[in-house]
Amino acid sequence: MMSGKLYLCATPIGNLEDITFRVLETLRLVDVIAAEDTRNTLKLLNHFEIKTPMTSYHEHNKAEKGPKLVERLLAGENIALVTDAGMPGISDPGADLVKLCYEAGVPVTVAPGASAAVVALVLSGLDTRRFVF
Repeated sequence: MMSGKLYLCATPIGNLEDITFRVLETLRLVDVIAAEDTRNTLKLLNHFEIKTPMTSYHEHNKAEKGPKLVERLLAGENIALVTDAGMPGISDPGADLVKLCYEAGVPVTVAPGASAAVVALVLSGLDTRRFVF
């Protein structure tokens, strides 16, 4: 069986209309959305009438939840990772999940927002706590 794929999905910083069509399509097609704050992400999903199930993934549950998400990916599920605003992997535990995926051989891709530099950084699997561009 082939593993699923982790999609790092950029979300708007402020105006919900700043989301890309690619992100919206990804959020509709994946099996589950892993969200930093499901209450915040629910507002986004409701605005665009997206019914994909969600699960939480944040700083306080990453040690327990990260391996479980990787298990789901290895079982063939596709998962979108979103943060409250912006690109997952910057100032949230998204980078930790990317690292777990790379270690397990799970493919990772990005549905980008406005910053190509940030997309390249979070996709790299490198430490994202400090960077200059």
